[in-house]
Amino acid sequence: MKGNYYISTAIAYTSSKPHIGNTYEIVLADAIARNKRLEGYNVYFQTGTDEHGEKIEIKAREAAVEPQEYVDGVASQIKDIWDLMNTTYDRFVRTTDKNHESVVQHIFKKMYDKGDIYKGEYKGLYCIPCESFWTESQLVDGRCPDCGRDVQEKTEEAYFFKLSKYQDKLVDYINEHQEFIQPESRKNEMLNNFIKPGLQDLCVSRTSFKWGIPVDFDDKHVVYVWLDALTNYITNIGYDVDEQTEEFKKFWPADLHLIGKDIIRFHTIYWPCFLMSLDIPLPKQVFGHPWLLSGTDKMSKSRGNLLYADDLVEKYGLDAIRYFVLHEIPFADDGVITEELIIERNNTDLANILGNLVNRTISMSHKYFEGVVENTQVVGDADQNLIGKVEGLGAKVKKCMDDLKIADAIDEIFNVLRASNKYIDETTPWILAKDENEHDRLKTVLYNLVESIRVCAVYLQPFLPDTADKIFDLINTDEKTYESTNKFGVFKSGTVLNNPEILFARIEKAD
Repeated sequence: MKGNYYISTAIAYTSSKPHIGNTYEIVLADAIARNKRLEGYNVYFQTGTDEHGEKIEIKAREAAVEPQEYVDGVASQIKDIWDLMNTTYDRFVRTTDKNHESVVQHIFKKMYDKGDIYKGEYKGLYCIPCESFWTESQLVDGRCPDCGRDVQEKTEEAYFFKLSKYQDKLVDYINEHQEFIQPESRKNEMLNNFIKPGLQDLCVSRTSFKWGIPVDFDDKHVVYVWLDALTNYITNIGYDVDEQTEEFKKFWPADLHLIGKDIIRFHTIYWPCFLMSLDIPLPKQVFGHPWLLSGTDKMSKSRGNLLYADDLVEKYGLDAIRYFVLHEIPFADDGVITEELIIERNNTDLANILGNLVNRTISMSHKYFEGVVENTQVVGDADQNLIGKVEGLGAKVKKCMDDLKIADAIDEIFNVLRASNKYIDETTPWILAKDENEHDRLKTVLYNLVESIRVCAVYLQPFLPDTADKIFDLINTDEKTYESTNKFGVFKSGTVLNNPEILFARIEKAD
């Protein structure tokens, strides 16, 4: 075991069913977690739901149910979609869990006793859907800069956290830990646009609604969303202000907070300052991933351009959708999803490059040698080029995954799959089959193809787990570890392949 690895997603807000843009994050985190397990780490993967706030209170009122009943329903829906996407989280947390609520109260009191929280009055421009206060200068055309909706002027008594107290310490930390905020562009944005102009103390309680965790020494107030939500990363692994469990000591600091770029400000400014106040180490890295756009726009109910994971999976299949969202969103730039693009990727990459290779190879093995794959070691000119690419794949995938360049890692695998298809064209098995004297050469060619497919399937496991398992079953192998790819030729000579199956069918575009 290489050590422990803690990865988290942002917790999903329980206002409504998550769309495919929200779902992308859990699939991305799952791919990273699966890869780390295959690398030999003891992975702890946490996700869950953010369930308090004025917006929930309003939604519950509109639905004529109690807030708890409302969030129970949406949290269940979110968990069902995370499960549908075959994600291997270790814990699904909820901010309405009693333990979380209790620890948040202890954290609030500790910060208050330390002098980092004080009572004051808040007057500001408030966006209810985003649960964020804004200054006049931050508005865009007089509206919320995040969602574009109208804001309301609000004045209320509130507790404030002394964000300003930790400004210099935060700047020093970010400058000394270049890997802390990724991508680089987000780090520069946080430093130059938000931190260096001066941090304002942060409103951390509200009195105008009741659906939140009560401040236990002043029950007119409830703890405001960001102090409640962000602390989920520690409350659920055994942190409390007086005592830390073995689990907390084992997994904290987190290795990676994976979040959308729209909430990076909260995770790289508010959260580190809260942790500094609690004298807890900061997470090692925060990655603000880009968005998945529907056509050219951000997905939103108001635009009517929402796509949902369960609908897409039912229509196109689970691994086709996992492949699309993981492959089509670059490291730092927004990706685009449309059903036309899903069909195109399914047909060109999954059906043509991957599916066709596996099907042709297994079919030829059955046609020529009754499914028996033997390495007779009759080498030819094309072999070394393919073998070199296969043996080099692991290092390339590792580099991409270490840099969180997931789409690039998938590209590296598909480059080897393309090389394998090219190898078929170069070695012409159908011609070799016609000459008895070439049968040993043909056996080696088919062996090389099966071994190449096996190695690619090993590295496809984090991204297309079901497909990788199907390939292992088709070629009848248990050699699925990263270690098994260090040297070409691990596939057992003499293995009998199972009958071919179509992994991905081509989808005809509707006229």
